[in-house]
This record gives sequence, C-alpha cells and structure tokens, in this order.
Amino acid sequence: MDYHSEFRRSIAQPTDFWREQAEQIEWIEPPKTIWTPTDNGHGQWFPDGVLNSSYVALDANILAGRGDQTALIYDSPVTSTKRAYTYQELTDAVALFAGALTARGISKGDRVIIYMPMIPEAVIAMLGCARIGAIHSVVFGGFASHELAVRIDDAKPKALITASCGIEINRVIEYKPLVDKAIEQADHKPDSCIVYQRPQANAELHPGRDFDWNESVAAATPADPVPVKSTDPLYILYTSGTTGKPKGVVRDNGGHAVALTYSMKLVYDANPGDVYWAASDVGWVVGHSYIVYGPLFAGCTTILYEGKPVKTPDAGAFWRVVQDHGVNLLFTAPTAFRAVRKEDPEADHLSRYDVSSLKRIFLAGERLDPPTYDWLNEHTNLPILDHWWQTETGWAICCNPVGIEMMKTKPGSATVPSPGFNVQVVGMNGRQMPAGEQGQIAVKLPLPPGCLLTVWGDDARFQKSYLEPIPGYYSSGDGGFIDDDGYVFIMGRTDDVINVAGHRLSTGEMEEVVASHPAIAECCVVGAHDDLKGQVPVGLVLIKDGATIDHDELEDELVEMVREKIGAIACFRRAIVVDRLPKTRSGKILRRVIRQIADGERYTVPSTIDDPAILDEISEHFRG
Repeated sequence: MDYHSEFRRSIAQPTDFWREQAEQIEWIEPPKTIWTPTDNGHGQWFPDGVLNSSYVALDANILAGRGDQTALIYDSPVTSTKRAYTYQELTDAVALFAGALTARGISKGDRVIIYMPMIPEAVIAMLGCARIGAIHSVVFGGFASHELAVRIDDAKPKALITASCGIEINRVIEYKPLVDKAIEQADHKPDSCIVYQRPQANAELHPGRDFDWNESVAAATPADPVPVKSTDPLYILYTSGTTGKPKGVVRDNGGHAVALTYSMKLVYDANPGDVYWAASDVGWVVGHSYIVYGPLFAGCTTILYEGKPVKTPDAGAFWRVVQDHGVNLLFTAPTAFRAVRKEDPEADHLSRYDVSSLKRIFLAGERLDPPTYDWLNEHTNLPILDHWWQTETGWAICCNPVGIEMMKTKPGSATVPSPGFNVQVVGMNGRQMPAGEQGQIAVKLPLPPGCLLTVWGDDARFQKSYLEPIPGYYSSGDGGFIDDDGYVFIMGRTDDVINVAGHRLSTGEMEEVVASHPAIAECCVVGAHDDLKGQVPVGLVLIKDGATIDHDELEDELVEMVREKIGAIACFRRAIVVDRLPKTRSGKILRRVIRQIADGERYTVPSTIDDPAILDEISEHFRG
C-alpha cells in the first residue's frame, strides 16, 4: 500500500485502521471498542483494552525469542563507561526494581518523580513504574530546586527517585542537595526518596525518608506486570506553559503503545534487531518515546548516551558512537548537528570513523533549516529526514513515511502528515487557507492514538490551550503552510510571526535566508519593537569556527540577502554576532526571551534554559 492510500484510509476509516495497528502489540485483554467520543471531541482510544507497557516493551520480546538480543546500550564518554543489557537482563532488572518500589508502598495509580541523569537506572526506574501501574514523571536531572518543587506540588508523588549526581562537561552536579531543597520548598512531601549512588559523588541520606538504590534492590522480590486499563495514565511529562506554570501532559498506556509501535515502522522503518539511537535525554518527550518505549516496543536495540554532540571529546562524538555500536538509525535535533557543523565545517571528523552501518538520519524538535540539511546530505550521502511533532502528540504529526514509501525530500519541509493526523492550515478566522499561504497549523479532531489525554489535574487548561482556539481542531501553536504537493512547512511558533508596518512576516523564513550565508553556523531572527513600524527583525548569528569575516561586512551581506530573497519590506537591517544562543537543554532557541530582551522588557529565566549566564551576554549586545 502506498502512503496516500494508507493516509486516506486512516482518516476515512479510523476505527478499522487503528484496530489493525492495535493487533501488533501484546494485550492482556484486547480492546473490543476502538474509539469512543468525549464531550470535547477528543475521545478515548481502546477504552476497554487491558495491558502493561513494561510487558509490551520487555516480556513480549522474550516471548518472541529475543531474550538474548541486546536491548539497551549505555555509552558514557563523560565517565568512560559502556554497558549493555540483553532483553532478559533488562527485564530482570526492571522486575527487581519494580519490587523495590512495591516494598516502599507504591502501587497502581501512585505518582513517582524521576530526577536522574542519563544512566541505565533512569530507564529501569521508568519501566519499573510502568510495571506496577505507577505513573512516572521524569524531570530533567539538574533542574533548579524551585522548578522541581513546582512539579512535586503538581504531581504529588508518593516517591522520588534520584541519583547522587549528574555529570556535565568537566563538572559534577550533585543532585541530592537540589532534591532536598525542592522537598523542603514543596508543600507536598513524598513518602520516600530512592537514591542511586554514583562514584563521582556520595549523597547524604536522610534516615527514614531516603533509601539506597542498591540496598533496596538487594532486598526486593521481582514484581510481575500489573494489568492496567488502556486509558490509565502511563506518565506525566511537564512542558513549559505561557503562564509560567508548567503543563503536565498526560499520556495513556494503550494508545501510546499502539501509536509508538506503528510509528517505529512508519517514520523510521525500524525492524527488530536494528540499532536505534535517539540522541536526546529521558527528561524530554523524545527520550520517553524513542530512547525508552518505542525502540523496545519494536524489538530494537536502543542507545542511552551520556554525552554531548561536541566536546565529549570533540565534534566526532556522534560518528564514534555510530561506529562503536553499529547504529542503523540516528535521530537527534538540528541544533546538535549545527553545533557539530560549527566546530567541524568540513566534516573532517566524519572521515575518521566507519559509519557504514547508518541507513538514515532523522531530525526533529525544531525546524530543520536547509543549510543544516544540505551540510548533512553533502557529507553523509544519506537520507536526511525531517519530521515534526510535539510533547503533546508524543510522535510525528508529519514525517517522510519511509516505512511505507520513501517520498521526495524538500528542504525546509517535514514532508507529509502521518496517517491519523488530519493536518490543515487555517487563518485567524478558522477558515482553511489555500495551498502556499501561511496560517496556523491545526489537526482536525479526533487526534490519533498516542496524543495527550489532558493536562494533569487541570482539564480546563487542556481545553483552553489546545481545543478552544480553533473549535473542532487541536491547535498546535505552530504556523506554516502546505504546498501544492501536500508537503507541510513549519515556519515556527505563531508568536514568531512579526508585524512590520502592517505586513505579517515569518522570522523562520528570514532565518532560512540568513543561515544560508557560508560563514554562518547558526542564527536566530526575532521581532524587536519599533516605534515607527511596530516591529523590525533583528538577527543573532554565530560564525563558523575558522571563518574570518568583518562583522560590519557580514551584516551588510545578510541585509542584502534578505532584501533579495524576501524584499525590502522585511526591513532586516541588523545582525548581531554572538558567541552562543540561549537555548533549552533540549536545544530549542529561546526566541521569546530574546525578543523580551530586545524590547527591554522584564523576563523570567525559563526553568529549561541550558545556561542562564548567556542572557546577560545577549542583554549586553542589545544595550551596545
């Protein structure tokens, strides 16, 4: 079946389509009802099905004869450590830790916050929670105490799981003092805290509340998988909210397992035994979907990498991992390869490694700019595949459906809607926009399986944030257009559209032009307040390592390029050379904060920021 036939069937006959996909996973009680509507038009998938996500990820693979296959590879350049687990070994470790949780009084429906670095115990903790029906909420290790406290008060966990430390480039970050301070600040107090002691730091344990991981596991009895309803929550994952209060995205068990299993074939063409590497962090949705659950649902070998794209030890880090573990499929964010390209513009490090095992490279998390696409394509000669999705959806809204058919790639496009996602572009009045015209990207309800059920403890916020802006649709908050071939182009958040003298212009389109300059490694364009025109675009640019060009000359060239490609109407007249851009730990550029700095407004330092000090540097540039 070709893509267009499968897509049409998913929209016209969703019940039959998703019934077939549901047959691809192991249920304890297969669903008889595939979808049931709810008052908000969103609905529930497989409401009468019963399963266990840990069982689908682990035990089912053993039953399929993959017990001796490697399930998880841990690669940590920051500690010079490598470790591998077979499916049997990982299942045993998860069952034992699940037993340790049970011994602490944790059971089905209880919440557990996991505040861990990128170590196997983080994966074991997630799957251990899933095994007993507890709801895990992973908080990125190293988050500030206040932000952790906010999440403790929102999720009200019965237990918190942490490690003694995380390890960044050339520094050790002790986690336990951050956890202790967060628990002290929080109104809700977890009953217990399980601590994994790493050799790089020893955490002080509080008698009666804190328990050593190894001692807890040594005293535990392995736990069997607990049956849960398809619609029971598997996890809560917090994403930034416009009010400053994080939104807890709730993911179900059944729809999640079905959707991710389908996506592993559709989006990645991953097969049992393939070595799959999502170079992300378990604190983000990519880590949930494609480090932990998706690859294991599909019988793949998944890689857990405790390192960076550069400086651990150099810009060849990714290629080394591909060579050492025979990686077949690599998925990361464009920002990772922009960092590699900046330090190694001619891809000299790539030639040092044998990456012949690699079949495809996938990118998501932010818009894949054409210069990064072209650089990867030129130096690897591999398919470079963009796809677009969100924390809320859990898997790709748009992709190149290589598991059905490889479609022509168009730089700047996430290709076509995934089956199940009825993607449309609508104007401010909610009417569908003609091909080629920009508007808001929305998905006609109901959403397919795997997407968020609600916002934890605040269904009204779920309605207001996602369903009310465009009645009958899920509002993505992203803007873009669909071309005559049905290809979707995501141009950035709708709040990244600026209004210059009454003309609505896309900063993403300007970034595309600026990034095409041969001296530019990475850039960001934001709209700054202007008394005359309302807003004018300002560019922040990073110069490639080794590139030498006068800054004034570079600014003149960029201004001329934007004028030529977009027109004088863009009023692009300022490009500031910076050493780095403010980003979240997942690599997204903090455009809203940059815009607030440019306008001289007060701003809140986001909890997700990688390095707060950079905001002072950006402020200096604008003051200068």
